[in-house]
Amino acid sequence: MLMRNPLTVLFRDDHLLVVHKPAGLLVHRSPIDRHETEFALQYARALNGGRHVFPVHRLDRPTSGILVFARDSVTARTMGLAMMSGEVNKTYLAMVRGWPEECGEIDYPLKEEPEDRRLKGIEQPVREAFTRYRTLSTTEIPVAIEKYPTSRYAVVELCPRTGRKHQLRRHMKHINHPIVGDANHGRGRHNRYFAERFGQGRLMLAATRMEFTHPASGEQMVVTATPEDSFLEVLSVFPEFPVSGQSE
Repeated sequence: MLMRNPLTVLFRDDHLLVVHKPAGLLVHRSPIDRHETEFALQYARALNGGRHVFPVHRLDRPTSGILVFARDSVTARTMGLAMMSGEVNKTYLAMVRGWPEECGEIDYPLKEEPEDRRLKGIEQPVREAFTRYRTLSTTEIPVAIEKYPTSRYAVVELCPRTGRKHQLRRHMKHINHPIVGDANHGRGRHNRYFAERFGQGRLMLAATRMEFTHPASGEQMVVTATPEDSFLEVLSVFPEFPVSGQSE
């Protein structure tokens, strides 16, 4: 039996259901998490009157933010093609270790990461991957987490131009500014510090904006979402950092 629906509706019409997914919720069943029984797909069906919905893109379990479902197969196909051809623009907000450059592009190919553990020993193809970033705010806290007496962090805006698995997390690690709370690609000491300080650990990555052409009307759509409270609480280490969002 499903608990209270954790999804928040950002936009809904006859073709699309766009929601905010909290961190920690899988989109659908995965071979990595066979024991899980609750998924965003189930909750989206509940919001759709129990009728089937089609997820048109991925959002990793620890990532919160905008998630798009199609309400029919034709819309799903159209949106899927738009995603693959780069016609959908996604923007994420992240908190990273250190102070990155003011802006830049990461051009770093990534090897495919199969979900099925049985494929781990098989050589995987390497795909081109591009991410643009912009530093929005920086802070320095008087805490010695590694070898320095203080620790530096930044809030960055991330815009992936390709859609590789864990692309943003792997790209930020590549430029030595890993995302706080990233258990696989981050820095353990920093992750532990924030988990202890705020009473819970989470990946500091949120999908906050999506721009696309409506698959039926052709209208230019912009959907935005404010990060959830657990994200904003950690951002309190940045003095007066403004965060706002709304659906359009």
